[in-house]
Amino acid sequence: MKAPRLFKDRYLLSTLIVSAVVAVLIHFPEVLSLSDSFERQELFAGMEFRDVFNEILFTFLSLLLLFWINVRIFRFNSPLVRVTKGKMTLSFFLTWAASSLFGQLFVWLHRQFDIPAIDAMVHHYLHPLRDLIIAGIVTGSNYIFYLIVRQQRIVVENEELRTESLRHQYESLKSQLNPHMLFNSLNTLQSLIRESPSRALDYTQELSQVLRYTLQDNDRPSVTLAEEMAFVEAYIYLMKMRYEENLLFRIDIDERTKGLLLPPMSVQLLIENAIKHNEISNRNPLTISIRTDATMLEVCNRIQPKRVPPGGPGIGLDNLAKRYRLLWQQEIQISAEHGLFCVRLPLQPDNHESTDH
Repeated sequence: MKAPRLFKDRYLLSTLIVSAVVAVLIHFPEVLSLSDSFERQELFAGMEFRDVFNEILFTFLSLLLLFWINVRIFRFNSPLVRVTKGKMTLSFFLTWAASSLFGQLFVWLHRQFDIPAIDAMVHHYLHPLRDLIIAGIVTGSNYIFYLIVRQQRIVVENEELRTESLRHQYESLKSQLNPHMLFNSLNTLQSLIRESPSRALDYTQELSQVLRYTLQDNDRPSVTLAEEMAFVEAYIYLMKMRYEENLLFRIDIDERTKGLLLPPMSVQLLIENAIKHNEISNRNPLTISIRTDATMLEVCNRIQPKRVPPGGPGIGLDNLAKRYRLLWQQEIQISAEHGLFCVRLPLQPDNHESTDH
């Protein structure tokens, strides 16, 4: 998994930086004394640059080893481990003892192999205090990094849960569409069978093409406008079979917008919504216009309310609005002014064309 690997890499980088900074700061008095010959003779008699360098280098390596010991035993760099007060206390005393042991090892190496090191008495007196400081820094750094890793883990898990929740919400919304359209289509087919069996046969053939589209695109969150309009033409044919000359369409689609994306069955849903809520008769034919500009698709119709308002759960526009929020965090635009009801849908660029998957 990428997340744990990322945590480990950050832990390694952090330990390198902390070890280097602490190694220099721990020996800062000696570093300052190098530039003052009087103070160097008074406090650190006989101290040379190579002595200070070796002390810093050994402290740096010791800090890295102390961090490694803590990782091996307490796994501070793992986002899955729970760190308790007991672990922190044990880590502190273990690090303190190990730091003291490493210091004694360096003194032994200095005496046995004449490795350059600081022999001044004040330096040796500072060793116990420095071991205590190093233990506090190593343990504290590990705990801080553990908190950061845990927080990052929570953020990643929350994002994964949010994505999964959005996916389930979207699938739930899509599952409402096919049965809804199928129910209306079967009602229409039932009426045609009684009125005109030959027209019912043509209607059944076109209905099979419409249903094939809804099934094929059931797993796709979005389709191109060209694909949607090909489906809409078949759906319009079904509706005109039922309403004949009482239902009219004006379609003006800019060729440049046909590659843009929108949720599948969006335009069909708006046509169905207009048919459901408006009177369609010889006295009041209904005209539905479908047009596009550079980034929007607009579906409009004159408001011709039915004498008896239609029943049903009213999932149409609300469903479409939710799908837009889930997919692109955008809102559809709905207006009802001057006797005209319009819905505008933002068309989305197809970013997959310029990226590799």
